[in-house]
Amino acid sequence: MRLRYNAPVTLTFSLAAAVILLIDQIVGRALTQAVFSVPPTMGFNRVIDFVRLVAHPLGHADWNHLLSNLAFILLLGPTLEEKYGGPGLSVMILITALITGLLNVLLLTTGLLGASGIVFMMILLMSFANIRQGEIPLTFVLIVVLYLAREVVAAFGQDDISQFAHIVGGITGSVFGFLKTRRPT
Repeated sequence: MRLRYNAPVTLTFSLAAAVILLIDQIVGRALTQAVFSVPPTMGFNRVIDFVRLVAHPLGHADWNHLLSNLAFILLLGPTLEEKYGGPGLSVMILITALITGLLNVLLLTTGLLGASGIVFMMILLMSFANIRQGEIPLTFVLIVVLYLAREVVAAFGQDDISQFAHIVGGITGSVFGFLKTRRPT
């Protein structure tokens, strides 16, 4: 038996995030702050701020933060990659990161770091895995209700978690799911 790199987008994303966190811990958090953290205000004249809009899912605050995201990414990513293809999933990840980053900068006064938006994009997108055209899966409806209720309640708590990123990621995953069922994959 041999190991197979079965989901290149999912595995490469996961390995990159782990290597970035490892390097970041060695250099004293300088890497994450410099490249992978969307600041509360964006300098539209700074190229690095545009990079941060799509790179923020690769940076994480600590190992617990990374591992909680990777648990879902490694669980859901291979199935989504098989269904939508590596390039398709890559585009969805980039679009979700960009939309989440832009909306965070435009609407909020907090920074943004981590792959939570990508995780929730994958969770909602996964509920479309067995959808047929013209139908809305009950599992999708239940996930949306449970997910939105949890995020709305959590938004009133004091923590460093961006419920906004979760909601935006979930919305983009839903949009991708509906769009992908309207045309053959």
